[in-house]
Amino acid sequence: MTYGVPAGEPDQDIPVCPRHPDRMSYVRCQRCGRPACPECQRPAAVGIQCVDCVREAQRNAPATRTIFGGTVRQGKPLVTFTLIGACVALFLAQMAIPGVTDALAYAGIYTSQFIAPEPWRMITAAFLHSTGFLLHIGFNMYALWIIGQALEPLLGRGRFLALYLIAAFGGSVAVLLLTNPLQGVVGASGAVFGLFGAMLIVQRRRGGDVRQLVVLIAINTVLGFVVAGISWQAHLGGLLAGSAAAAIIAYTPRGPKRSLIQWSALGGLALLLGVLAFIGATLVTLPG
Repeated sequence: MTYGVPAGEPDQDIPVCPRHPDRMSYVRCQRCGRPACPECQRPAAVGIQCVDCVREAQRNAPATRTIFGGTVRQGKPLVTFTLIGACVALFLAQMAIPGVTDALAYAGIYTSQFIAPEPWRMITAAFLHSTGFLLHIGFNMYALWIIGQALEPLLGRGRFLALYLIAAFGGSVAVLLLTNPLQGVVGASGAVFGLFGAMLIVQRRRGGDVRQLVVLIAINTVLGFVVAGISWQAHLGGLLAGSAAAAIIAYTPRGPKRSLIQWSALGGLALLLGVLAFIGATLVTLPG
């Protein structure tokens, strides 16, 4: 008498994929030896590995570092494109929703003792732009796109984002200290100037030619003084803050504690800007 396999119970001699028990597979992973269906197979240097072993190997593999200590990432500069997307989205919101600009724009009065403090405006203002002048956002986003694609892969995503935000903060601090506290200021120009300064520092550190960068920074700095409606204070503050952040990243010596030193120093720089903002806020006086 011949007995068949009971209904509903798979034949134990037939290998099945652990991730897809309904699929037979006679191909086994070279690492763990388990069967792997075509969907779970990954080509390896020798043979086939299952998707679980590939993921485990990726988690355990040491991270490849850039020359300035950041983690090497494949693909597009994600932080750069995200920053551009955020600025464009908020620009559209400014045009479509009344009150967005007033809610997020910077003015020194918002960090002073005269009304409830709203210090986040010193960062959020860098993601807004003038809705009456399209070249404002156009130039800033173009510059961010060009420099970000070069700088982000060199620094790494985390360091690049930290540098950008510190430069934006530095621009707002300079506006607070050097201009009318009631004057509203919007735009990513301070952060972009910080990227200009950072690129200059990085190129200098790598031994590259920086003459074109110096000319570019000089021209745009002069424009801030001769063209009405441009905040040279934000440009100056962003340039100085971004350059300082880049110098920390680029000139920290290599070693097992390089990342710790870099992030600690960047935190100290952000704290210094916070102290300057507090001092500037206490010195704010209303006209009249």
